[in-house]
Amino acid sequence: MMSFALTGAKVFDGVSLQDGMAVIIEGKTISAVVHASQLPRGIEIHELKGGILTAGFIDVQVNGGGGALMNDHPTIETVKRIAQSHRKFGTTGILPTVITDDQKIIDQAVGAVQAAISNHVPGVLGIHLEGPFLDVARKGAHPENFIRTMTRHDVDRIMAITCGAVMLTLAPNKVPTKFIAELSQHGVLISLGHAEATVKEAQLALGAGARAFTHIYNAMSQLNGREPGMVGACFADSESYCGVIVDGLHVDDITLKVLFAAKPKNRIMLITDAMPPAAGGPDTFELQGRNARRVGNKLQLEDGTLAGSIVSMDEAVRNTVKLGVGIEDALRMASFVPAHFLRLENELGRIAQGYRASMVHLTENLHVNKTWIDGQ
Repeated sequence: MMSFALTGAKVFDGVSLQDGMAVIIEGKTISAVVHASQLPRGIEIHELKGGILTAGFIDVQVNGGGGALMNDHPTIETVKRIAQSHRKFGTTGILPTVITDDQKIIDQAVGAVQAAISNHVPGVLGIHLEGPFLDVARKGAHPENFIRTMTRHDVDRIMAITCGAVMLTLAPNKVPTKFIAELSQHGVLISLGHAEATVKEAQLALGAGARAFTHIYNAMSQLNGREPGMVGACFADSESYCGVIVDGLHVDDITLKVLFAAKPKNRIMLITDAMPPAAGGPDTFELQGRNARRVGNKLQLEDGTLAGSIVSMDEAVRNTVKLGVGIEDALRMASFVPAHFLRLENELGRIAQGYRASMVHLTENLHVNKTWIDGQ
């Protein structure tokens, strides 16, 4: 089993940022984090020459990248391309995301992720099914003709999926609470989104086991004085998680500052909601027969509807820090918080003994130098 040590960078272990430390890797695992002066003799040393070594970023909502899109070609090759493209920007764990579509496409996407995990494609942690059980009133870029009501058969089919973590975005005002409870009890990670739901409807779903809110603020009922909506339900619940797109477009900077003040930072996950132009892809793409293109840093359909983003996880971290969030909190939002949401907090999201050696080396200004996934 190959053993080596990484030295010369500050180490953010998920708790604090430390100088003078060394991380020892044995095979796929971190075997120890010690002071550099305590390294065993003869061990191979990789000198990082400054910057920050931190746990690799985990993106629980990534539709595409590098020109590939899950809905367009739901194959293992697409999964590989998305994972490889985003890895260049510090993402060492992803949930490839398939949005509302014909059930055949969704089934093929599940099969592609199952194949990717079986074939040990680096960084694939599971799948995110964003729809099709949504609210047409808040459909966003999801095609209305494929949005539908959840059935008993759907519940059984989702519970039968075996490909790591299974995240499901649904509308709490459109799916029976009993189905949410059953799916949650089975281990499906229910996230609430794309809905004009009341605060009570969202709270009922949380009580039934829903675990998160999908891209907070976007495609959901807003916080108002007499009806707090889904945003209010998220703010009022200190245990639930929320994904947020910090790209300067999906959510205003002031509104983001409200989120960072209202929600515990250990429940906020940075996500990309990335589409094919992200991570080096072309400026135009087709989304289920509709033309989409990049206009500046914005991705939109021909009617102006936002269609995902081009932000990368390292850029999201930098943007979050620019808004006044501390570097340590921002790094946790990109690593340990999503790991905890996925129930992988004992193996990912930290640099500590026994954790998987999935890490990213950042420059002082938080750009990516190098990544490791399971020690490679």
